[in-house]
Amino acid sequence: MPFDSPDLNLGDDLLKDVGSGKIRLPDFQRDWKWDVDRIASLLASVSLGYPVGVVMLLETGGSDVQFATRLVSGVADKQEKLSAERLILDGQQRLTALYQALACGEAVKTQDTRKKRLERWFYLDMEIALDEDGDREAAIVSVPPDRVVRDNFGKDILLDLSTTELECAQEMFPLGRIFDGPAVDSWMMTYVQHDPEHASERLERWSAFKQNVLGNFTGYTVPVIVLRKETPREAVCTVFEKVNTGGVVLDVFELLTATFAASEFDLRDDWENRRKRLDDHKVLRGLQSTDFLQAISLLATLERRKAWKAGISDKPPAVSCKRRDILRLTRSEYEYWAPKVEAGFFWAATFLTGEMIFEARDVPYRTQMVPLAAIHVALGAGAETIGKVEKIRRWYWCGVLGELYGGAIETRFANDLLQVAEWCTSGGNEPISVYESSFDPGRLLTLRTRNSAAYKGIYALLMKGGSKDWLYDQDITIASHHSLAVDIHHIFPKKWCADFKIDGLRRESIVNKTAISAATNRKIGGRAPSKYLPAIRLEAETTLDEIRRRVEQHHIDFERLAADDFDGFFNDRRQRLLDLITIAMGKPVSEPSVPTLPEDFDLEDEELSDTDVAEEELVA
Repeated sequence: MPFDSPDLNLGDDLLKDVGSGKIRLPDFQRDWKWDVDRIASLLASVSLGYPVGVVMLLETGGSDVQFATRLVSGVADKQEKLSAERLILDGQQRLTALYQALACGEAVKTQDTRKKRLERWFYLDMEIALDEDGDREAAIVSVPPDRVVRDNFGKDILLDLSTTELECAQEMFPLGRIFDGPAVDSWMMTYVQHDPEHASERLERWSAFKQNVLGNFTGYTVPVIVLRKETPREAVCTVFEKVNTGGVVLDVFELLTATFAASEFDLRDDWENRRKRLDDHKVLRGLQSTDFLQAISLLATLERRKAWKAGISDKPPAVSCKRRDILRLTRSEYEYWAPKVEAGFFWAATFLTGEMIFEARDVPYRTQMVPLAAIHVALGAGAETIGKVEKIRRWYWCGVLGELYGGAIETRFANDLLQVAEWCTSGGNEPISVYESSFDPGRLLTLRTRNSAAYKGIYALLMKGGSKDWLYDQDITIASHHSLAVDIHHIFPKKWCADFKIDGLRRESIVNKTAISAATNRKIGGRAPSKYLPAIRLEAETTLDEIRRRVEQHHIDFERLAADDFDGFFNDRRQRLLDLITIAMGKPVSEPSVPTLPEDFDLEDEELSDTDVAEEELVA
């Protein structure tokens, strides 16, 4: 990657070009936000000639790097500006602070440490600055826009610098004039003549100040790395993230937004409008802008590959949604595929709802929705026939229960799009995500929270078979899931398990949990099943046979549950869940193994929740 590394003069090169507009910000840069203390500290360092870090710039005019730009904060945009020649990648906060404090001609628009908006002029206290033992940061003084510092609710004046004569009398040099030679000379004349009887002494004092302090500003050079215009777009993104001193992570959406803005297309506004429509489905509310771009990249690169196969393109492109491929998207490709991808995600929401996944927090893998939507778009007409959807369903559950989408998965996305689409249309071999997936029976013992995709997947499978609540006469559907506040709760309550010394591994396992309403869970309380089942029957005003039927819909052996036989219940239900997983994945589970416990797994009794407190015992 070609670059130059000159040392540029702070005033004559950097700040002058910032003020003229030759140096600007790419549109993806965040807003300037330094507070008054950080500005003062930076000014103190420059006044001592200390290094303040490297600035990184990017040449404009490259064929691959065309960003929308904006002026540095504080640069007046009313007058005609020169065309941008370089863009700031690293050093925005420092250059903006120095420009506003030293060259802007207006009070610095900043904030205090509590982020309260302020405007401040900065001065250099000559007496402290000339003291060899003086604290240079203490020499940097900031004052309000009227240059008067007040106290006692504005009644007392502590410092008045509202005229040049008052500045000179109190030896407070205005830093905003430092790069204006005639203004500095004029201030010096006023300073020397302020006390004619000691003019020679004041001139000598000024000379020492100018040479030892002001000279550090006017002669200050900044090490600069200038990336040449040939730098590829993805390299700019990577470099920005690596060198940005604020720790800002630049995602591809922001960089592509700046790229499209150069052709007068507002990507952010377009995405926000689509996101609002997608948010109508609760299950899509976790969707990110980068997910949307990944789906578009998959389809755009697939289309390029089709063009190559048809002899239209010479180079065989890869189907991909990695960062570099997203950054290579053109505006026309985005505008063509965005409506189709939006429709693909709408279908994905319908698909997930049919699989009893109703909310974003219950989606096993948000990332798996990217190939899911792209596959639907790629299949086109007939994508929703029974046979195709059955294959997509099997692929989906193999991914969830095989826990395949938790790491770097861009390559898997591309394989999924190609292989699942081919599988659905032409038959043939199973996709790698189906073929390689497996579920270890020992994993059931360590699935205990929503942190696991497989946990959320089994939760959905438990609701999928037409299960009903134990108290209310309603199937668990998207409507009743919300109205009844359905969630996954313990079957043998925590308190009962604690009382009977049931180990935490089995107590917290998903084997001991099922999907029931909040009201049913409150009725269970912390009691033994032999106690809460009759209580539920009375509350529901039904027969024990009806309660039995509903319990068994949850893949539970009613007799073992009613007899408080935890061991028998657990072993039986574990096998039932494995059978459920086998059906969903379309393949038998692997041989049992000894479970590997998470590092944070606590086998000790956990704190009981409010809904696990025992209620008053009811007699059947």
